[in-house]
Parts: sequence; structure tokens; C-alpha cells
Amino acid sequence: MTKVDLITGFLGSGKTTFIQQYAQYLIKQGYKVGIIENDFGAVNVDMMLLQETLGPQCDLEMISGGCDKETHQRRFKTKLIAMGMLRYDYLLIEPSGIYDVDEFFDVLHEEPLENWYEIGNVFAIVDARIEQDLSQASRFLLASQVANAGCILLSHYQEASQEEVQQTIQLLQSSLQEVRCSRVLQDSDLNTHWMHLTDEDFQSFMHKGYVLHDYMKYPIDYQKAYTSLYFMNNHLTPDELKKGVQQIFNDSSCGHVFRMKGFISVEDQWIELNATKDHISLKPISIGQDILIVIGEELNQEQIQKYIKH
Repeated sequence: MTKVDLITGFLGSGKTTFIQQYAQYLIKQGYKVGIIENDFGAVNVDMMLLQETLGPQCDLEMISGGCDKETHQRRFKTKLIAMGMLRYDYLLIEPSGIYDVDEFFDVLHEEPLENWYEIGNVFAIVDARIEQDLSQASRFLLASQVANAGCILLSHYQEASQEEVQQTIQLLQSSLQEVRCSRVLQDSDLNTHWMHLTDEDFQSFMHKGYVLHDYMKYPIDYQKAYTSLYFMNNHLTPDELKKGVQQIFNDSSCGHVFRMKGFISVEDQWIELNATKDHISLKPISIGQDILIVIGEELNQEQIQKYIKH
């Protein structure tokens, strides 16, 4: 049977960074690996980044998100059925940061999938500097992602202060309590190696498994609660883009922005943007697409556009 690992985490937590390294480790061990990518919207920037790193060594498939839950589950199941014929050793699932983990367990326990796939490990990637001012819907998603995780990795741990780390852990504990989950996180549940993951770490990750904890569901209309905006033909320089992104995160009239990502073209070279409120990354990449994506709650498209359009 194919082992299926879920790598989840809230928007901008670092899921793609982790899955790049994890997939490379599995491939190096001789395993046949497939990845299913889901992004909140029709353009999957993270999938393009994985293609850049992993190339032909790994099969990458996409499920478009931003739809209702029933439609997304149907697309997920259809994709798993199609990939079930290819006999992977490991299938890695990277859902959008806006994702209720119950969907993963529900689909994998349906026929015929339960005859082909075995749930292996559930990872939750949590930014050690995660924003504290999250809506009730976002706290529910965060709780759902850590409730059943066999391994919780605190990303950017080395860049966070101890106060920020403690605030993050407290937010996780209180989010679990809000949904009446019995799980109480222990120090042994949290992995803080993030910047220095070794082969020994990845070997141990292959045996983390998952835990089962019930929690109270919070009804979310994903299409109304979260917004994904797309901006094309921006014609910005890297400095202009960085300044505009900083202004968007600092301007509350833009809405509650969780993440910005995408690409700009500069002198026949693509530059990749990956930004959260605390970190903006701009770096060269060989492939790209003329697009910037903004994801968040109650976004003001006209106000955001002022900062990233000439």
C-alpha cells in the first residue's frame, strides 16, 4: 500500500519549504514519491516552486482550491483514484493553509481508497512567530491542523524570541481549548530544529504517525471567509515590490492580509515573492508567471492595488 503523509499548516507557515526537503530525502532513499498540491485559488505558485526544486524526480499534481468543501473533497478523491494506479511508495499531500484536516481522514477512509492507501504521518507546520490576532475561523483551522498531528514543527524558531515562541504555544493551546479538544501539547510534541534538519530528523519523521482527538466543528463558508486576489502586469522592480508589500501589510484598510506570493519579471529573469507580515523573501527563480496573489480576510482590492500597480 502507498503511505500518505499530510503536511499542513496555516498560510505562510513554511509547508512548501518542508516538503521540498522531505521529498528530497525520500527520493534519496530510493522511494517513488508523488505530491498533491492544493492552493487557495486557481494559480498554484507553490507547485511551481516545487517543480523548480524537485524537477522530474517527483510527480506533482494539483487540485485547485477556493471552492466549496464538497467539491474540493470530490476533486481530492478523484485525484487519489487516478494516482492510485501509479504505485507510489509515498504520496505527500500539501493542502492550502485554509484547510480543515478532517477532510483528509474522511476521504482516505472511503472505498476504494482505503484499500490502496495507508495514512502514514500528519505534520503541522506552525510559524513560531505566528500572528496572535486571528479570527475565530482561523483559530479553528489552526486547532484542526495540530489536533491530530504526530509531529508539530515550529518554523522560523531560530528567528523568533522566546516570548514569541511562548505566545505561539499558548495560542495553540487556547485554540485547542476553544474547540473542546482534549489534546494538551507537550514539549515532546514540538520540533524546533527547522533550520538544521538532518537525515536523522527525516528518518524519525517517517515514524511520527498521527494521533486521534475529537474537537468541536466550526462552520466556515470558505468562499466568503477568505479571499484570494490576483494582480497581473504589475511591472515593478524588486525594490518597488518589497516597499509595496510592506505597505500592504501595514495598512489595515487593505484588510487582514495573511500572505502574498507570486512572481515579477525583471530583465528576462523571474523573481519569486513569498511574504508574510514578518518576512519578505525575493529571490531569482528559473520559471515563473506574471502574477501576484494576496490571500486574507476582508480584503480591499482597490486599496491593495494602489501599492502594487504603476
